[in-house]
Amino acid sequence: MMESHYLFGVLVVSFLILAVTLFLKSREKKRIRAREVASNLVASAALANQADGSSEGADIIIVGAGVAGSALAYTLAKDGRNVHVIERDLTEPDRIVGELLHPAGYLKLVELGLQDCVEDIDAQMVLGYAFIRDGNAIKLPYPLQKFPSDVAGRCFHNGRFIQRLRKKVSSLPNARLEHGTVTTLLEENGTVKGVIYKTKINGEELLKKAYAPLTIVCDGCFSNLRRTLCSPKIDVPSYFVGMVLENCKLPFPNHGHVIFTDPSIIIFYPLSSTEVRCTVDMPGQKILSIVNGEMANYLKTVIAPQLPPELHEPFVRAIKKENIRSHLNRSMPAAPHPTPGALLLGDALNIRHPITGAGMTVALSDVVILRNLLRPLRDLHGASSICKYLESFYALRMPIAFAINIIAGAMHKVFSGSPDKVRNEMRLVILGYLNLGGMFSAGPISLLSGLSSQPLIGLVVHLFAGAIYVVFSFIAPFPSPKRIWILARIFFDACSIILPVMKAELGKFPYQHWFQLITGPPAM
Repeated sequence: MMESHYLFGVLVVSFLILAVTLFLKSREKKRIRAREVASNLVASAALANQADGSSEGADIIIVGAGVAGSALAYTLAKDGRNVHVIERDLTEPDRIVGELLHPAGYLKLVELGLQDCVEDIDAQMVLGYAFIRDGNAIKLPYPLQKFPSDVAGRCFHNGRFIQRLRKKVSSLPNARLEHGTVTTLLEENGTVKGVIYKTKINGEELLKKAYAPLTIVCDGCFSNLRRTLCSPKIDVPSYFVGMVLENCKLPFPNHGHVIFTDPSIIIFYPLSSTEVRCTVDMPGQKILSIVNGEMANYLKTVIAPQLPPELHEPFVRAIKKENIRSHLNRSMPAAPHPTPGALLLGDALNIRHPITGAGMTVALSDVVILRNLLRPLRDLHGASSICKYLESFYALRMPIAFAINIIAGAMHKVFSGSPDKVRNEMRLVILGYLNLGGMFSAGPISLLSGLSSQPLIGLVVHLFAGAIYVVFSFIAPFPSPKRIWILARIFFDACSIILPVMKAELGKFPYQHWFQLITGPPAM
């Protein structure tokens, strides 16, 4: 009996010791966390106090002078705003993405008065896509019958295009383009008042402040400011491995090419009058080493033999030049936190897989929407009311951005290499649907390129039409248990692809703003 009481006492004491220990550790963690927060606050305050100078007088600060930032700066300055653009690197960019502008994107350039930026840079007109699988080709022209002859897609060196945009910005007296790296958003009581940035003057690095009623963050897919203004959920579905092929003739001139190989899809498009861009999609978050030659060997032995004959020799020549580069593909639905005094734009706000080449088209469409929203506002002070008004931007951009993002995400998941037989059947069915021609090819290519006047309706129509086509493909002329089973698996697989993509795109959409898709922005 005494032994039982003794054992019970030991257990009680042990429990009390454990509870006290956990309590003390919890308090210590809280103290450490409090010290860290205080330290960060002190560091931020010190950073702000160290700023050697400040600039005021701008109506709008734009962080980043890429496609979105430069186009927005130009159009706002042309409307009479005083614009201060801060860009961390003003040298010509050198990228293997951002080289295809769809016809809808070109039309936005025209609307912004920037169409001359694709002139004199050896840009190539693009009239549509070609899908090639097992030697069979499906040609998908853009539906451009109602447009002037100059309206088409454009392919070009990304850096040349961006430098032309920046030159246009610098040509306006009320637009200031400055080299600097923005480190912090200046906040006061939850309202963004401007930015702190690093710059160099006479070789000396300085910290400066810049103030404006509205700060627009356009610092690209690797934005270091977005976490203050949104809840980013970034997915990394694949890598692009890119090369430039010289003196290469594409099977279909002036077309982008999507070639299906095992296990990758390869994209070709004209980059200049003498160059063709090739990007090989490598699913997953790791790729073979480029440095030690593993990637070159893979491309030469696995990919090259599967290419059309006219592309094989230029492809092998490009490998031998050892100028292979990689790009991490990212996907990030828009998930903004409406913040007084600040707004996100471009890849800092929303990224989709680059397989469709639609990123610049979405960005330029967003610029036009935001420009139109800001035009009636003479005074940008009153951050809370301006913030409430600009929330409608996220609703107004939704139709075209949603449709393009859904197609890009679903297209990559379906077309990327997979040994699954059902996924292969799905690819065949989609290519068969597109091969029907007429509205069955023109509709999807209109959605993909941003040309559709009613993208949400068009997306729903073609999802249903595609479903009906799948049913008839497997049931006619006589259904069999095996074909019905494959049909059921295709539908299940299709839902497992499209529904998560839709959920990701709609998950952070402000549902209270659905009505603004019809009524437009609220009155100021």
